[in-house]
Amino acid sequence: MTNTNLKGFRLVAGLGLAIAASAYGAGAQAANCTGVNVYPNWTSADWSGGQPNHANPGEQMVNQNSLYTANWYSTTVPGSDASWALVGTCDGASSSSSSSSSSSSSSSSSSSSSSSSSSSSSSSSSSSSSSSSSSSSSSSSSSSSSSSSSSSSSSSSSSSSSSSSSSSSSSSSSSSSSGGTNVCTGVTVYPSWTSRDWPGGPLNHAEGGDQIVYQDSLYTANWYTSTVPGSDSTWTMVSSCDGSSSSSSTSSTSSTSSSSSSSSSSTSSGGGAGVFSVNAAGKITKDGSEIDINCGNWFGLEGRHEPSRDITNPSGAPMELYVGNTFWANGSAGTGRTQQQTMTEITGMGMNVIRLPIAPQTLDESDPQGLAPNLKNHPDVRDASARQAMEDFIVLADQNNIQVVVDIHACSNYIGWRGGRLDARPPYVDKNRDQYDFLREDSSCAATGNPAGVTRIQAYDKDKWLANLRDIAGLSEKLGVSNILGIDILNEPWDYSWAQWKALSEEAYAEISAINPNVLIFVEGVSDSYGNQDGSPETVGDSPHGDPVTNPNWGENLFGMIADPLDIPKSKLVLSPHTYGPSVFPQSMFMDPAQPECEGLSGDEAGDLDCNMVIDATRLVPGWAEHFGDLRAEGYAIVVGEFGGNMDWPNQASDGDRARWGHITPGIDQEWQEVFVDYMIDQDIDGCYWGMNPESGDTGGWYGHAYDPVSNTGGWGEWEAFDARKTNLLERLWAK
Repeated sequence: MTNTNLKGFRLVAGLGLAIAASAYGAGAQAANCTGVNVYPNWTSADWSGGQPNHANPGEQMVNQNSLYTANWYSTTVPGSDASWALVGTCDGASSSSSSSSSSSSSSSSSSSSSSSSSSSSSSSSSSSSSSSSSSSSSSSSSSSSSSSSSSSSSSSSSSSSSSSSSSSSSSSSSSSSSGGTNVCTGVTVYPSWTSRDWPGGPLNHAEGGDQIVYQDSLYTANWYTSTVPGSDSTWTMVSSCDGSSSSSSTSSTSSTSSSSSSSSSSTSSGGGAGVFSVNAAGKITKDGSEIDINCGNWFGLEGRHEPSRDITNPSGAPMELYVGNTFWANGSAGTGRTQQQTMTEITGMGMNVIRLPIAPQTLDESDPQGLAPNLKNHPDVRDASARQAMEDFIVLADQNNIQVVVDIHACSNYIGWRGGRLDARPPYVDKNRDQYDFLREDSSCAATGNPAGVTRIQAYDKDKWLANLRDIAGLSEKLGVSNILGIDILNEPWDYSWAQWKALSEEAYAEISAINPNVLIFVEGVSDSYGNQDGSPETVGDSPHGDPVTNPNWGENLFGMIADPLDIPKSKLVLSPHTYGPSVFPQSMFMDPAQPECEGLSGDEAGDLDCNMVIDATRLVPGWAEHFGDLRAEGYAIVVGEFGGNMDWPNQASDGDRARWGHITPGIDQEWQEVFVDYMIDQDIDGCYWGMNPESGDTGGWYGHAYDPVSNTGGWGEWEAFDARKTNLLERLWAK
């Protein structure tokens, strides 16, 4: 059978990068502007038949009697930023230039077999880059440069970035030299820098031609750079310091938060011993007292998608927690937002629990996808690694009396939402998606049985998964915190049968409770089929879920619990289904019964037929009851791990969704969310809203986003005020 609920990646929608970059050299050739497009008449379109709306790398445009060449995909005014190189004036004069600004363009597209997903992309100048994850069409992704592998504003050592968990960033350096003729005498020693991004700003980079000493060698910057001298093509080695010694000493600390904490020896300020349990009424307690579960998802550390055109990290999967403060914002000054500011704001609004998605690679402090130059948070709020960011976040949350549920979100930061099992391998559900740059048919979590096209294997299995769970279980003791409420053992295990998933869940409980008996085990549901990505996709099984008309989302189906319950004590178990409305996936039960031709259709197939939608509680509630809701009456704790959506859908959505579902009046997803919250209130079910932060392309966030896929593609990563409609929704739920 065919699984009609193939949910897409929800991470990010677009990226505008602000950078400072120098031209690649002086002496540009004389400009011949004859026949060249004059701005704003663009040279390229995002798709065949579309309106020209950007320039591709190498394409030329005229603006104000000057000829410019695009360095990469650009939608900005020619000459306004580093995405353009000035060739010369149209009368033949030539010049070189430097600039600083921001640009962005991105879109996301939905798949005929999976739920809508989001994407963004960017590419950097020759030194480094940063971009966002997603699932969007490459034709509308933006590019922009960044250099970020190390900087004086973040922690550094003699050869690479390092970090501690304190919140302030400071550094001191000194140099000395002795002996013979020394070409390095008086030259700045790394990690001290020579140039500023703006007058009065910190010294944080080198301009083209600037010289810096590193490890007894003299280097010249070829263009704007903040990487370690000699580490990449932004530097040219001049010579050694002629045998003299050149040493530097640094002392620095950096963190993603505004309060000081230590990832290995912090003291909990959240209060209590941190013993979590479920009482006889199915309510979660901490140290014997019932607590509210007003929860949101704060994502990013599980990985995002880089575009294939990215210079530094093509098709990468960087792991970084979004904080609403990017290195390019406000002319590289950043927005000033910190994790502490956000925690103060969300707790003030009533949120007291965060679900924190990670990947196995997040736990590896040396994984390159968790390190610079792939990180795009501002240096003031940047951690040295994804592992450090995770630990610092938990410590700061504890100090703010915020409980944390750590979620293993996938078998791999590359494969992400597609996995559905520990050893997932291609073909994946989105393999035939068109106009889509973010396919992962080259990546696998399986050690064997992979198709010929697989070139990246991050082998994962039960033993490695259990080891990761033990690692997470030990964080409470390691960090000295009392706020790790639970471990969500695997996100959306949709490709297992209930029997398979039940056995794995019971093993996970045994391993976790042996390390930390005080945390709760969050177990998600399955889907309506299994065995799609187990190496034999021709043999797919059906997972019972009650009435076949009410198709479950991935992770929603706990129907198997009725006849074959988990052998995990109720006092330590939280059932955690996921469910979404039309903005994530247009299910068949949303289709208008007045259109018989749409009966049973879903996804792109329904959109292409111009099917209308009707949110009818009488059709939806029985499905939720069968899939998980009826278990609440049996005394189980239920916390919906993910629900939410884009209340303006199909507006603010991917290009594909706006085109395919443009006949739908915006507000249909808000209707779905209101009906689902009504059900949660009626059944006394808690939930974690996706997402708290706004970089999700198909749901948006509780926080507003300066980014708009049509009118403000440059605002990616800048958070705005809470969406009042979502605030009202959450306040209604939390008041139950």
